[in-house]
Amino acid sequence: MKPLFLVAALSLLASGCAATLPPDVIASGNRAASQADVRPLRYTSPVSGYTHRAPVDPKPWRNQNDAQAPEGDAS
Repeated sequence: MKPLFLVAALSLLASGCAATLPPDVIASGNRAASQADVRPLRYTSPVSGYTHRAPVDPKPWRNQNDAQAPEGDAS
């Protein structure tokens, strides 16, 4: 556990030596003046795009390999 403690302490020490402080984040209280467009939320069912797929037997691999092989000479 001592190496883990050393890594955590080293990262804290290195972050203390930062040259600049992070910028201040100020939340605006006036949301009506905001230029951001927000689309209204709409309910969508989590299974709306579901299509039933039943297991099938495998096809011969040679036919599938030949169908995906590039046309022309292999060399």
